[in-house]
Formats: sequence, structure tokens, C-alpha cells
Amino acid sequence: MLETVRSAWKLEDLRRKVAFTLLMFLIFRIGAHVPVPNINHDVLNKLLSGAFFGIFDVISGGAFRKLSVFAMSITPYINASIIMQLLTIVIPRLEQLSKEGEAGRKIITQYIRYGTVVLGFIQAIGMSVALGRQGAISHPGIGSYLLVSLTLTAGTAFLMWLGEMITEKGIGNGISLIIFAGIVSRLPAGAVNLFRQLQAGTIGYTSIIVLVVLGLLVIAGVVAVNEGQRRIPVQYAKRVMGRKVYGGQSTHIPLRVNQAGVIPIIFAMSILAFPVQIAQWINHPWAKAVADTLRFGTALNGFLYALLIIFFTYFYTAIIFNPMDIADNLKKYGGFVPGLRPGRPTGEYINRVLTKLTLAGAIFLALIAVLPNFMIGVTKIPTLYFGGTALLIVVGVALETMKQFESHLLMRHYQGFMK
Repeated sequence: MLETVRSAWKLEDLRRKVAFTLLMFLIFRIGAHVPVPNINHDVLNKLLSGAFFGIFDVISGGAFRKLSVFAMSITPYINASIIMQLLTIVIPRLEQLSKEGEAGRKIITQYIRYGTVVLGFIQAIGMSVALGRQGAISHPGIGSYLLVSLTLTAGTAFLMWLGEMITEKGIGNGISLIIFAGIVSRLPAGAVNLFRQLQAGTIGYTSIIVLVVLGLLVIAGVVAVNEGQRRIPVQYAKRVMGRKVYGGQSTHIPLRVNQAGVIPIIFAMSILAFPVQIAQWINHPWAKAVADTLRFGTALNGFLYALLIIFFTYFYTAIIFNPMDIADNLKKYGGFVPGLRPGRPTGEYINRVLTKLTLAGAIFLALIAVLPNFMIGVTKIPTLYFGGTALLIVVGVALETMKQFESHLLMRHYQGFMK
């Protein structure tokens, strides 16, 4: 990996892309410290205390607890993208656009941008009203609610633009890299927190060693699952056209173990967080009981979290990967899986293989998501927010970015590779 980075730094255009990406990271970190106006931070710190909001704070790079202009992070954009993928299956017009190549993708991207602003504004209004009722807004009223909502929405829209600029002029996927930068930026604060707990005698050196060992094992597992795939062999029949023979080559269909990525965790986290967040802002005994029962770290929270992740893994995989479409395309271009008839039998076989792989990926995602509970119990570190979900995102984005580095290098050193 270091050799890849060293080789990339020698190329001027790659150097320019990396420098532009780092500049965008700097702007993102500056914006994460710009506070939203009319906020009482003393009340806010008490309201957002606890491990429940830890993962939101980690993803936003610390902007959530400070309620800066980037407090909502890029979450509305992710939600809008997921909703658009769902609508593409339901609405024929959107399905047609998705098959029209670059022109259709540009129109869908524009719809996602509009959806991001709408969802962000709705989420910002909900946050503003809830914070105002808890006394976290200095001068509650329609004007203050509107000001806070517009500020938060503008911050999300700016992050969306920042991500698109990184994708266009930088290196890697901009939206993923913004989440990556937010998570990594919390590492120094987490290290300082661990050092303070070590000095205070709350934890011992054994806990730190166990934490490091578990972290390395989790990283190795994430890399293995992210890179793991089942390759279904495919052969193409020979076709004679004039004096030339086409086809006859062998290839494969790569089916990834973790086909859905981190999306099922985001789905499950949002659904499970909604009732807890509402219950915490309602001053009533039953609401307090709901918040205590479903709070982060409880057995019921972990069980429901794991079930939702497994469900959404199957759900999202079924949306983004259609075995029958793959089988029809193979049949159309003269391809077939050895030992199977083209068409429906091939699609059913691919579906059976995909179902088994999805089960393995879903169980892995569920284990990764509930990992913080296990690590807190083993290491005895009371405030451990950098859990499996954050590691999954960081390792996945790092792997994809390194692949882009290598693809750029491969294009420039192609002759050398051939030799």
C-alpha cells in the first residue's frame, strides 16, 4: 500500500487530485466547528450525552454534539439515494432513465439532490422543534426554528456539493470519503479519552491491549469479507460471422459476500433510533421506560438491531441485484453457466448461491454492528463509540480508494506490467 502511495505521488495529475481531496477535507473540518446560531450549548451537552448518540457523532466528525452547520452530515443524501433506488423499481419512468446511460443518470442525480434538500429540511425542522422544547434554543420561536433549520439544511447541501467535487476532481467517491474523514477525525479525541481514563485508573493497560487486538481482528475480518466473493463460471458459445469467429471465451460472475455494503446498518440504525429519540424528548413515565428499554447497550437493543440488519441486508440485496436480469443478459449474448440451461434455470441457480452468500454477509454485518456492546464488556472501557460500524466504513472506503489509486497507476504503467 505504501509503495502504491509513493508511486502515485510521483505523478503530477494524481498529486493534484490528492491535494484537491485534502483541501476539501480541510474545508469539511473547518465547517464542523462552525456553530449553529441561537443554541444553548450547556443544555445541548446534557441533552446529547450518552452512548446512544455516539455513532451519529462519529459519522459527522464531532459536528453532531456541537450542533455545527454540518451536524446532519451527509445522512439526508444517503437516505435520498436509497429512496431513489427504491422508486426506480416501482416507477417505470425512473427505471427507463436508469437504463439510458449517462444522460439518464444525470437526471436521477438531479432528483437525488432535490430529495436531499427536502429530506434535510424536514429533518432539520424536527431537530429544531425538539431542541426548542428542551430549552436548547436560546430564543425559541418560528424565526429561530426557521434559522436553525435553514442553517442545518444549507450545511448538508454544501457537504453534498463538496462530495460531488471530490468525486469529480479528486480521488475516490466523495460522499464516502466525507464520512471516512469524519470518522477518522475522531481518532485523536478517542485516544486522548483513553489516555485520561488510563491516568484516572478507570481502565488498565490490559484493557488497551485487548482493545488493540480486537480491533486488528475486526479489521482483518472486514477486509476478508469485503474482498470475498463467489465466482460463478460463465462460457460464451462460438459464433461465426463471415470469416471471423467470435466468443468461445470463459469468464465468471463475481458475487460479493457483502453485496449490500454498510447500507443495512444505516437503515437499521435509523429505524431503531427513531422511537428512542422521540421517547427521550417526551416527559412521561412510559416514554422514559421505552428509552431505557431500547437504549444503546441493552440486550433488546442488540437483538432488534441484529434482526433489522439481517432483514435489510436481504431487502437491499434484492433491490440492487436481480439474478433473472443477469440470466437474461447471459442468454442474450450467448453466455451460459456450465451444466445449466440458459434462462430461468440459470437465474434460479444464481439466486440460490446469492441467498447463501447474503446470509453469511448479513450475519457478519449483524456481528459487526453489535460489536461495541461486546467490546465494552470485554475491555471494560465505558465510553467506546468507535465500534464495528465505523471500522466497516473506514476499511471499506480505504480499500475502494486504494483500488482507484492502483487503476490510475495501471493505466500509466501498462507497458511495464506487460513486460
